[in-house]
Amino acid sequence: MTIDCAGLRLYPGYLDHDAQAALLAALREVFMAAPLFAPRMPKSGRPFTVRMSNCGPLGWLSDEAGYRYAPTHPATGRPWPPIPDALLATWHELGGYPFPPEACLINYYGPTAKMGLHQDRDEQDFTAPVVSLSLGDSCLFRVGGSKRGDPTRSFRLHSGDALVLGGAARLAFHGVDRIQSGSSRLLAEGGRINLTLRRVTRPNAAQSRAHSGAAEVVHD
Repeated sequence: MTIDCAGLRLYPGYLDHDAQAALLAALREVFMAAPLFAPRMPKSGRPFTVRMSNCGPLGWLSDEAGYRYAPTHPATGRPWPPIPDALLATWHELGGYPFPPEACLINYYGPTAKMGLHQDRDEQDFTAPVVSLSLGDSCLFRVGGSKRGDPTRSFRLHSGDALVLGGAARLAFHGVDRIQSGSSRLLAEGGRINLTLRRVTRPNAAQSRAHSGAAEVVHD
């Protein structure tokens, strides 16, 4: 079943159990190279309740200096590891965007973690969607409109679900109200992993020409 509402597309059970386990194994390799870290709120320095990591050419960071993308891990100083092939395949299948993602933000939610309503707006090209995958415990997800005061609705995201925010929903406020602890056995330590694939920069002229040329060849 697929739910499509003004650019928000939900794909329940997009990954079966074997695919979830394989993706989790790939993420364990990512964590070996880019350990989870505790992001901090701009200005106040108050820590988030989630821990984070990234993979891809760029990674999303938050600390007293603000929100931004950077090419290296804030603690190790090393480049982020590559995005696993399974995630790239998901982007190409669900994203409907011709250029590859440049960042995959990985959020780990423990039993008491949550995420307040926010927009994903640190990227340059809002025509590119945000493609999300859930692993582990279920959560209560909340989404609203493009203004903070817009009405919201909530629904549960379960392990293996995919969610796309694109089109009119690309800048929708969204967040996680709570984690349903113990609802999944996928993660031995419990909790939830959320993966969000993003295109950070606008494609340059050369990339756009190359894509146009490839499209013409396909249609000839």
